[in-house]
Amino acid sequence: MNQLLFERSAGGIGPNVFARLQTTQLLNSFRPAPGFRFDGGERGTAVRDAGHGSVAPDAASALWAHQSGVNALALERFDGRILVSGGSDATIKLWDLEQCGNPSKSHTFTPVAGITRSEKTHKFGITHLSIYPFDSDAFLSTSYDHTLKVWATESASLSASFNLGSKVYTHAASPIASHLLVACGTQHPAVRLVDLRSGSNVQSLAGHGGAILATSWSPRHEHVLATGSVDGTVKIWDIRRAGGIIGMLDQEDSLGLHYNGLLDTTSGKVRVRASAKAHAAPVNGLTWTDDGGYIVSAGHDRRIRVWDAATGRNTLASFGPSIKNSQLASVSMFTSPVGLTHPGKELLFWPNETEILVLDLHDGHVVTKLRSGAPNVAGVRSTSGAQRTIKNRIASIVWRGAGGGGGSSGAVMGGSNMPGAIFSAHLDGQIRAWTPRLEGDDYEDEDDTMDEASEEKAKKRKALDDVFKGLMGQNITFT
Repeated sequence: MNQLLFERSAGGIGPNVFARLQTTQLLNSFRPAPGFRFDGGERGTAVRDAGHGSVAPDAASALWAHQSGVNALALERFDGRILVSGGSDATIKLWDLEQCGNPSKSHTFTPVAGITRSEKTHKFGITHLSIYPFDSDAFLSTSYDHTLKVWATESASLSASFNLGSKVYTHAASPIASHLLVACGTQHPAVRLVDLRSGSNVQSLAGHGGAILATSWSPRHEHVLATGSVDGTVKIWDIRRAGGIIGMLDQEDSLGLHYNGLLDTTSGKVRVRASAKAHAAPVNGLTWTDDGGYIVSAGHDRRIRVWDAATGRNTLASFGPSIKNSQLASVSMFTSPVGLTHPGKELLFWPNETEILVLDLHDGHVVTKLRSGAPNVAGVRSTSGAQRTIKNRIASIVWRGAGGGGGSSGAVMGGSNMPGAIFSAHLDGQIRAWTPRLEGDDYEDEDDTMDEASEEKAKKRKALDDVFKGLMGQNITFT
């Protein structure tokens, strides 16, 4: 660090390079932050797998964000302050991350607002949450109860509700568009477009052969949408066109449109290979890089693929055999915001069942693995005596950044009270935090260790002194 500061002051490196070197170092140093807890106010006894099929009380996990399990998270990108969580019990809670005044000290967050299960709110588990891209005063939620709902953040009150007629797995709103269309992936094989301005389901995009598990708008072109289905296909749509489909991602295409003969250079039209598939199993994850240059897809075939968004070319990035993906739900993954790393060095954050993998986006190698130390099988015994035990899978992850706008997901790491964070939703009812290691932390740890060692030596010395004085104070008679 001192060398970098010297190089910066001497003019050896520019301010942008200096900033990227620092943020890259922070991105590579995330670790668990067990001092940050989320208490939703529910009471019971936490239990964990004690081996040999038995369960034991787990006092370390006696607080829950949602006792029934956390299904989804959303975090606003303007100030990085409001976190929204959705539970499998249909409840929604809002958390103010600015409650913690000093990020170097432990803190237990409590919800600033909550939405309970009722006939007017959601009736079944929450499947997906998102903050409205242009204004953090509104957020959206979808549920297994077939509805998309719009809420006012300040009052936690319902603003609009849309019944889509089938289970809703995911939804997405464009981060740049002037239109107010929300793309919804449901059990129905057609993508539903809901217009928030008119309050109607204005359009359906037909073409997939099964349920839609993933939707994602381009951060560069406001009318371009990518969708993934259980049939293994990823389709690219231009919602202005009558036919809709402008391309399909093909795992066998490593050349792209300019070289594979599917692009008519005269008319500019693209021919689509009908049998093209992005994955050999259901596709349940889609995201774009902030600059719109790449599309990232994930499927139940335990593969993550990176595609050149301009040509549809499979970049053949290999993420190895460690990828786990099996849930019939939309999986949340994200790439590091543009500007935090050098071009071509972007990172992918992937929820790998019980851990978070930080991966190099372009060559696929594992940069680091984030593990919380929580039991793989956990559960809760409620005050009524009912007990639930479940595999402790990560259901959602979100990036805490600030200064987001347009296609950016938050180019400044963290909010006003910490230098960056990742929050993860777990089926054991916990929301866990992950923060980067700062310079000085190691020294503080060493100081604490030295203090503890000094105290231990003082105790031993006092004990020996007491024994010595006791012996010397006795009258010893030799016979």
